[in-house]
Amino acid sequence: MDATPDATAERTAAVVALADTRTDSPEAGPAGEQPAAEPAQRQPRPVVTELRLSAFGPHRSAIFPLGPLTLFAGPSGSGKSQALAAYEALAGLASGAVLEEVFPDPRARIPDRAVPDAQRRRGFRLGCTVDGPVGPVRLDLAVQAEPTLRIVGERLSQDGQILLATALRDPGRRSVQAAWLTGGAIGVTRAPLPDDRLGTALLPLRVAGSTAGQRQVLAAAEQVVVALRAVFPCDPRPDLMRAAVPPGEGRLLGDCTNLADVLRRTRSECGTRHALLAEAARTGCAGPVAGLDVRAAGGGPVAAVLDRGPDRPATELARLGAGELRFLALALVLLTGPGVLAVDPAAELLSARQALTVLADDFDRGLDRRQSAELLRLALLSCGRGHIRLVAAVGEGTAAAARDLPGVAVVDLGA
Repeated sequence: MDATPDATAERTAAVVALADTRTDSPEAGPAGEQPAAEPAQRQPRPVVTELRLSAFGPHRSAIFPLGPLTLFAGPSGSGKSQALAAYEALAGLASGAVLEEVFPDPRARIPDRAVPDAQRRRGFRLGCTVDGPVGPVRLDLAVQAEPTLRIVGERLSQDGQILLATALRDPGRRSVQAAWLTGGAIGVTRAPLPDDRLGTALLPLRVAGSTAGQRQVLAAAEQVVVALRAVFPCDPRPDLMRAAVPPGEGRLLGDCTNLADVLRRTRSECGTRHALLAEAARTGCAGPVAGLDVRAAGGGPVAAVLDRGPDRPATELARLGAGELRFLALALVLLTGPGVLAVDPAAELLSARQALTVLADDFDRGLDRRQSAELLRLALLSCGRGHIRLVAAVGEGTAAAARDLPGVAVVDLGA
């Protein structure tokens, strides 16, 4: 049954009302999470607290708890990048992307030494747990990678109760048979769904929310979608960050190539954060730093510079080292939020009630020990407030420094 506009509005209002009645507590979050510095009656933000890779790349039966600040460490080939890729793929599917977009090379995700079945099929399995105002909700996904890419099974569950289940019944059709909880005299509703999209993300378009069972399904699905969509994959590219850029809307891209334009915006609109970034630059950049400034002539390209202080010429960011540029970009990411980063969070809840997760593979690439330590300090500051979460893959040097820091969870792979 299709949801009417009035039903959709009522459902969203119900989710917000439910959020307002829940309280934050240390026990409500993942292990090691510190309570956010917020009023006691604020709702817990929907967040991914567990990543499950049942059969994904080098991972088998792997369960990774995720806290506000989680670092993956391990030798090359241990699966750090694969873990972050799985998280990013789930985020893409929750945002409405099709399988081909989130898995451009699906064979690279097939578990090592996986043997095809009698129909020459091979695939992978992944999932997550999302905690929030309705409690922990599990999402599990089975994907066929060969001979064709398709979703062959999806399950959304809570407290052991299956809210949505899909299965491939007819390999000749590009659809899966879905069944979701309805409650009342009907029990469950069955309907076909596309085999290349996440069924959980489609439920708000298919379920009216007229019964208690339907409302339970919708609240769980919307919590998962809200948490997964609030993701910012970030990999600064110093080789592309040196040139002046045209003035734009000032929202930082994932490769941070428009850093100068974002600094132009933060300087005029976010004075406190801009000052914090300049303070961090004194630690992460060589030489004296009095501030961060931008230069633009008559609406032309924008170039960023380091202000070196009185009687000293400014240094264009184009002249900085690769490590300095990566440091500045990552510091900016950690000190800002959805209003500055180029993300499209879900509209079911206000952005202030969502936690943005930054995904950063090879987080400390090109950074020295001092720069890595300063970024960890900024991450702890931002993640402790509850608005930003960080999931990153790091080298052993950064991992060793982080293991003794309260509030940082280090996942050691290959141990």
